[in-house]
Amino acid sequence: MADSPARTPSGRLSLATSDEPIALGPLDGRYRPAVAPLVDYLSEAALNRDRVAVEVEWFIHLARNSVLPGTHPLTAEQEEGLRRIVTEFDAVSVRELAEIEAVTVHDVKAVEYFIGRRLENLELGEFTALVHFGCTSEDINNLSYALGVKGAVEHVWLPAARALVEQIAQMARENRDVPMLSRTHGQPATPTSLGKELAVMAHRLGRQLDRIGRTEFLGKINGATGDFAAHVASVPSADWQHVSKSFVEGLGLTWNPLTTQIESHDWQAELYADIARFNRILHNVCTDVWSYISIGYFAQIPVAGATGSSTMPHKVNPIRFENAEANLEISSALLDALGATLVTSRWQRDLTDSSSQRNIGVAFGHSILAISNVARGLAGLDVAEGTLAADLDQNWEVLAEAIQMVMRAEAIAGVPGMDNPYERLKELTRGHRVDAARMKEFVSELGLSAEAEARLLALTPATYNGIAGRLVDHLG
Repeated sequence: MADSPARTPSGRLSLATSDEPIALGPLDGRYRPAVAPLVDYLSEAALNRDRVAVEVEWFIHLARNSVLPGTHPLTAEQEEGLRRIVTEFDAVSVRELAEIEAVTVHDVKAVEYFIGRRLENLELGEFTALVHFGCTSEDINNLSYALGVKGAVEHVWLPAARALVEQIAQMARENRDVPMLSRTHGQPATPTSLGKELAVMAHRLGRQLDRIGRTEFLGKINGATGDFAAHVASVPSADWQHVSKSFVEGLGLTWNPLTTQIESHDWQAELYADIARFNRILHNVCTDVWSYISIGYFAQIPVAGATGSSTMPHKVNPIRFENAEANLEISSALLDALGATLVTSRWQRDLTDSSSQRNIGVAFGHSILAISNVARGLAGLDVAEGTLAADLDQNWEVLAEAIQMVMRAEAIAGVPGMDNPYERLKELTRGHRVDAARMKEFVSELGLSAEAEARLLALTPATYNGIAGRLVDHLG
């Protein structure tokens, strides 16, 4: 008789024991397509592949430089064969490593054995002891994480973030001269242009990308407490600092000469703070765009077949921006936690960093998902220029600032009757609307010089935005 299917305590069939693995989290479930590129850099399998890569390159480095007596440079075929262990690392390799680790109960030791199994076929069986020579696990791990994070930043996160910032910048250029009412404290204020306001966001985000693009990815390979003790004891003739530095730099990383057992992770904390700051600025983009949608400045382009509300057929909800807000908050919270945790290690080593770093991919995943949603949301917007123009025309009182400043300039120039300009405009405008006719009438009664009066009479809320459009040119 077949075993009965597993059930939960409530009597339901167990999903946990399904033949098809069911994702616990949304990144590996419904959002998998958006974050899949990160799997090549920040998944457990990618970490193991990078561990294999570091071990292989260390083996080649030691042999190529004849660091140990009795070793010699490898043939080109042997080096190629070793590197093929990395380039051909696949799902079968992942399973084999898992089987080895089930015995060793140690992930890095499993990698050492995984490579050792392949040396005989490369006629390198005599050099098995060279695998993982002088290394503590953290020598391999810190370099592997650095390579994985570097790859994720340079090949996945930065390209997506840069494309989004350019998308916002292009929207700014296209709308550089579209006048828009500002709202300071939520109240009508000195007009601007839609393009200039978008340019502010693109500029802010771009500054963070510049910082992230200059990130130093540090690494070390110096033994159990960072002193090269085992290295010097076993091969005292070698210049181990040079060997270490040249190896780390050969991986494309920056050598950290002063560490305990672990590389101190300060560079990670710096990077995650910068990405979290980018996230928070992007969150501000979402809340602003959402608000502009709510007052009709942007119209959303309906998606054929999509449902905005289960009960209100007319609705087109700004879901891309709302989804992005949530994912940016989750990503930033994780990045903050990583940054706070990773800079502290008890004495020469503890394992809090090990558990924390397993969530790096999750933090990046939520950020990438948000970037994707914002890009899709922005692509589905039309600028409602008619609404923008009507809003400006309903708020002629915003010219009060211009009028009182012109009066001040006139007073300085010696024009009589320009006393108390702020108070006079305050009495005219504060707390109630002023239409075009009343504003022009007020200006005509001030006794301004002919040139100043003509300038103010020609001014409208739509034209009172200074050099807003020209400021967009700072985006390049």
